[in-house]
Amino acid sequence: MTNFYKYHGAGNDFIIIDNRDGNFDIKNTEKIRLLCHRRFGIGADGIILLEEQEDYDFKMVFVNNDGSIGSMCGNGGRCIVDFAYNVLKIIENPKNINFIAVDGEHKAEILADDQIKLKMQDINNIGTRNDLPFVICGTTPHNIMFVENLKEFPVFETGRKIRNSDSNPNGVNTNFVEIKDDIVNVRTYERGVEDEVFACGTGATSVAIACSYLNKIKSNMCHIKMPGGNLIVEFEKENNSYKNIYLTGPAVCVFKGEIK
Repeated sequence: MTNFYKYHGAGNDFIIIDNRDGNFDIKNTEKIRLLCHRRFGIGADGIILLEEQEDYDFKMVFVNNDGSIGSMCGNGGRCIVDFAYNVLKIIENPKNINFIAVDGEHKAEILADDQIKLKMQDINNIGTRNDLPFVICGTTPHNIMFVENLKEFPVFETGRKIRNSDSNPNGVNTNFVEIKDDIVNVRTYERGVEDEVFACGTGATSVAIACSYLNKIKSNMCHIKMPGGNLIVEFEKENNSYKNIYLTGPAVCVFKGEIK
């Protein structure tokens, strides 16, 4: 039996497993797809493994629900921090958490209201790809498209078209954005999931940085509203580079179970 915990961060949901013993096989694509299937399995946007890593509190390994190895996941990063602290109890200081993921080192802090503040990697290059604003957040590529009537916009169809026409065979995530009353509303098509997701942490971060770069927002704090909930992105701007980027939002443990 393998114990698992089902988490979500603003509706972006994950199966989280303590893999410090190394028994979970991330190369078993068929099993991963089954576990993440919403009809025949547990249902999730991906699987997150917590593993041992010298000099860090833990290592985060993220696998997409299609079985491919994932890039950094901001919502998943907050969820694994909560898992390490509240479930495994391997964190001594909730104000100073240090872990490593595929894109490098991350720091995190559990706030008084149980929100989790996660430091993202610096972003230095904002460019254009697929004739749209383009940001790489950590190792995750994001296009940003500003639209009207976001609620009715064909996110799945347009997102899949952009993903499949991208020059990289791994594709690109696409975030569709509408700004209303200083709130940045976002819907995201995510590669690997190959569908719209309720939230995307690296997507929210990329949108905030792109909005600042394009002078669509004036503040260094961006309030993001996604279908699954609200996120806050804070940053420091230095010329056209961005540092001390923090993503703050919820991390909710839904239930636990066993995999035979």
